[in-house]
This record gives sequence, structure tokens and C-alpha cells, in this order.
Amino acid sequence: MTPVVTVLDYGFGNVRSAVRALEHVGARVTLTADREIAENADGLVVPGVGAFEAVMGGLRSVRGDQIVGRRLSGGRPVLGICVGLQVMFERGVEHGVEAEGLDQWPGTVELLQAPVVPNMGWAPVDVPEGSTLFDGVEDERFYFVHSYGVREFPLGTTEDTGRFAAPLVTWSEAGPEGHSDRFVAAVENGPLTATQFHPEKSGEAGLHLLKNWVESL
Repeated sequence: MTPVVTVLDYGFGNVRSAVRALEHVGARVTLTADREIAENADGLVVPGVGAFEAVMGGLRSVRGDQIVGRRLSGGRPVLGICVGLQVMFERGVEHGVEAEGLDQWPGTVELLQAPVVPNMGWAPVDVPEGSTLFDGVEDERFYFVHSYGVREFPLGTTEDTGRFAAPLVTWSEAGPEGHSDRFVAAVENGPLTATQFHPEKSGEAGLHLLKNWVESL
């Protein structure tokens, strides 16, 4: 049976590219902000482009915070992309402005400490053992474009979160060797999955990753 995926349409995200990529890997995709459709789809994708605070405002305007929370409380899959990963954390700090996130994970989104920002282009990732999201593309490069990220994620080193299985955290680095800054590139945590990079812009590797997620629904 073809998985039904909703891409949440709240005004912030590379939605058309995400829809096309998901359709390409076999999902039946709806682009909408309708709460009932978003809550009942097999999978929900939360894209995000722009400033943390503005993205959170857009999400709240369509009750996206409630949609995500309700889905996760019922164990229903959610995939965040780019700022869609960042808002899953506790808070974001951009240009001195602190904003609350969805608080699914503890941690702060902050400016990358790399020689050049934004961090833009293709980069390898350090995938943990047991990843299903990266199955078959562990050694591939993915496309990043961001100035902010999560540089510390203590939850990713714990044995058990008490809510889901311990999260699997994939890392990457911004900047040249010797002057780079490590940040969270992806998280797999029960029904909640998120990537800092754009799988829909990451060629065959990104499509393979999206297919892994769609086939898990």
C-alpha cells in the first residue's frame, strides 16, 4: 500500500522540491496546512527555511506545534528538514533573539563557530551504527545550507531517554580541517526523525534517504 505523506504548508520551506522528491520515491503526497489531514497521514514532513523565530511563528499560525506534538504522542512518524530539525530543539538564538522551539529535544540552536558562514555545499556525515535512515548511503555527501546549528546534544549520548529508544545522532562539520565546528546533521529518535541538510537537494543519496524513511512508514 502506498504511504500517504503530508508536507506541512505553513509558509516556510522548500515545499515543492520536497513534494517532488517524496513522490519520486513512492509516496502519495499532500501539501497542506489542514490539521486533520496532517495528523492522520502515515508520515508528516516539516520543512523549514529562514530564521528560527519566524519559522516557529509560521508553525504556530497553522497549529503546527500541536500537530507535531499530537502525532509524536501517538507514535506517528514526523520528519523535519533543515530549520524543521532546528525547531525540534528547546530553543534557538539568532542575532541575539532567543525563541522557544517545540522542545522535543533539549538543546540550543546557535551560530556555527566556523571560519565562514553560512555553511553551504556538499559534506560527508558521521553516521552512527544501527541507522536505518542512512542505510545504503552512510558514506555519501549531502547538501547543507545554514548558518546555525546544534553544536551540543547531550541526549544523543545517553542510554535511554525514558520516552523513546535512545536517539541515533549523525554529525557533520563546517569549515576546513583543524578549524571546523561540529554540529548535528540528523537525528533518529523513534517516530521523530530530522535532518539539518536538504535530502530533496542531495541528489541520488538524498532520494535514497527519503526512500528509506518512506518505506519505514
